[in-house]
Amino acid sequence: MEDEGSTAVPATRPRPTWSRVVAFAVLPALALLLALGAGYLKWQDNGVRNGEVAAATSMQAARDGTVALLSYTPDKVEQQLGAARDLLTGQFRDSYTSLTNDVVIPGAKQKQIAAVASVPAAASVSATPEKAVVLVFVNQTVTVGNDAPTDTNSSVRVTLEKVGDRWLISEFDPV
Repeated sequence: MEDEGSTAVPATRPRPTWSRVVAFAVLPALALLLALGAGYLKWQDNGVRNGEVAAATSMQAARDGTVALLSYTPDKVEQQLGAARDLLTGQFRDSYTSLTNDVVIPGAKQKQIAAVASVPAAASVSATPEKAVVLVFVNQTVTVGNDAPTDTNSSVRVTLEKVGDRWLISEFDPV
């Protein structure tokens, strides 16, 4: 009688077929990589869109703020420049307040000075959801008393900061 245990072939684990490797390893890994890639691209897209929105809204705030800062009439100079002060923030607000109270308002009243500013063009230099820099091109017409008006063209680098839901001017530098 032969021993049954001596002739038995040892049990081996079946080798995985390529179809099982693809189905249970490669396809899930590929799906994970695609999902991660799509998520990254969406994140990048949101960043670009937020920057575009910040650029557009800050440019409009820079345009409006520049006109308000540089336009006044002698009879309403205090109210007009006081309203413009509400568009400013930080140290620039303090220096603008000092300049307007000490020089511009008394001079406008005494010499009957009127100024009208317009912004024919503006360009975003940089913009994030919290801070923006805008280059503003300014045309200003100043009339002193009954003298002929004087036109001046200039450009200003306006730095804005987001305070709450408003863009406020924090720097105003002639270029």
